[in-house]
Amino acid sequence: MVPINYYLFLAAALFCLGMFGVLVRRNALVVFMCVELMLNAANLTFLAFSRMHGDSIGHVSAFFVIAVAAAEASIGLAIVIAVFRSRGSINIEDIKTMKH
Repeated sequence: MVPINYYLFLAAALFCLGMFGVLVRRNALVVFMCVELMLNAANLTFLAFSRMHGDSIGHVSAFFVIAVAAAEASIGLAIVIAVFRSRGSINIEDIKTMKH
């Protein structure tokens, strides 16, 4: 059996990698992928603690996080497509200049 520390270290590394990508990258699609990576790190944490305690509350929480991630991906993709059609680029700076 794998100790819970390994799962938590992996989740922390995934979350930090996703946070770094959100802060550094300028492409909107890459930013959305990094947000998904952060949500998956949260899922891994929920499931690790669920396994440690032997209950299914973590599985329910992970299911809701997956549902939120699906909604975020669909709305985010719609926004990216709208920005691409109007500006011809999916650069984050182009989204900031849409304010009038």
